[in-house]
Amino acid sequence: MLVPLFFVVPMSESAFPTRLAVLGPGLLGGSIALAVRERYPDSRLALWGRRAEAVESIRQRDVAATVSTDLGSVVEGAELVVLCVPIGAMADLAKQIAPMLSPTALVTDVGSVKGPVVRELTAILGDRFVGSHPMAGSERDGFDAARANLFEGAVCVVTTGVGSDSTTALGRIEAFWAALGCSVRRTDADRHDEVVAAISHLPHVLAAALVDLVGGSDPQALEFCGPGFRDTTRVAGGPAAMWTEILRTNREPVRKSIEAMVEKLREVVILLDDSDGVAMNRFLNEAKMRRDSLRAEK
Repeated sequence: MLVPLFFVVPMSESAFPTRLAVLGPGLLGGSIALAVRERYPDSRLALWGRRAEAVESIRQRDVAATVSTDLGSVVEGAELVVLCVPIGAMADLAKQIAPMLSPTALVTDVGSVKGPVVRELTAILGDRFVGSHPMAGSERDGFDAARANLFEGAVCVVTTGVGSDSTTALGRIEAFWAALGCSVRRTDADRHDEVVAAISHLPHVLAAALVDLVGGSDPQALEFCGPGFRDTTRVAGGPAAMWTEILRTNREPVRKSIEAMVEKLREVVILLDDSDGVAMNRFLNEAKMRRDSLRAEK
């Protein structure tokens, strides 16, 4: 049975962490930093980056109180630590920071795959870890692509189960994302991965496949592209290494979504032979109504 997603109540401003550590100042980590600086300037923010040159560049922008390659100085005293590194790097990073955390500190992440991440990090951090995934991003990456309003109106999914069932911990993580402008929903990690495979990972595969199909069969056709093709394939411009890791980590839900799409496309092929076009019109009209309702809700 499908586990429903549902809204949770935003928190009051007074509950925002007074000391926050963000590990990985890329698009999402950088956007968290900019949003915190804009909305909660009294919160003491610390940023950790792996590369010294990137850290020095960010330090010169006066974004955070501490910007360093030294994990200890960044994590020390933090009430909340947000992992904004690739999902494959999270476990090793969690092992490093575990002995540095204060007794009441919580850890969350921004990974777009939750099942494996939640199970692995809960084994390391216990109940102090709560998985989350803000549905916000861009085909661009890095701190230069970050913006303070990235999370405004974006859905953020916070995961339950596998050790993260503490009401207090869940509430604190949900409240954090709500404070940055997110519309927060809660579900279990495996349900999250099924849904995101369909609404995020499959679209990326389709966009890449469409570009590959057109560019591979008739490269000159790309010279005719208008906004429809560009909009449809925009996400294919995302970092290949990051998306390879995401698709491989969530391979089974993604596989099911791809197979379901193959069947749907076979149905559409049959509709092409419909003599009066009634069935095709019904298909397109139903799709339009569902898409229009999505736009209205946003």
